[in-house]
Amino acid sequence: MAWGQELPTLKIMMQKRLLAPERLRQLPGQFSWLDQQLVRGGHLQDCDHTAWALYLFLATVADAQGLSYYSDTSVTRWLKVEGLQLSAARQQLIGAGLLAYQKPLYQLLGLPTQTPLLSSSRTSQAQSVGELLRRITGGSR
Repeated sequence: MAWGQELPTLKIMMQKRLLAPERLRQLPGQFSWLDQQLVRGGHLQDCDHTAWALYLFLATVADAQGLSYYSDTSVTRWLKVEGLQLSAARQQLIGAGLLAYQKPLYQLLGLPTQTPLLSSSRTSQAQSVGELLRRITGGSR
C-alpha cells in the first residue's frame, strides 16, 4: 500500500458472550430499564454529565408512568451536586424534551421521535469509526 493511501474500512463482527453469567440481568419487578434510543437517537447529546446522572437517577426511582417526587435537597444529596447544577441539568433535560417538571413532581417523558444517529438494525452495513464520528458531530471530512 502506497504512502497516503486510505486504509479500507475495517469490518468486525463482535462475538458477544456473558462475562458474568451468574449475574445475568433480569427484568425487575418494577419499571426502571433505560431505552437504547437515548444514545442511538442522540437525545442526550447536548446534555452534560450532571443531566445524564439526573436522568439515570429519575429513571431508577420513577414509577411505571415516569413519575417521581424527590425534593431538590434529596436529589442534590444523592447526586452530590449543588443546587445550581441540579437546576441546569433539569433545564437541559426539559430542553431535550425528556422531562417535565412542576415542583416537586418530575415526569420522564416518552422519547421524542427523530432520526437515530446510529442504525437500530444490528445487521446493517458496518461503518467506520470516522464515519460515525462525523455523523454524530455533524461534521464533514
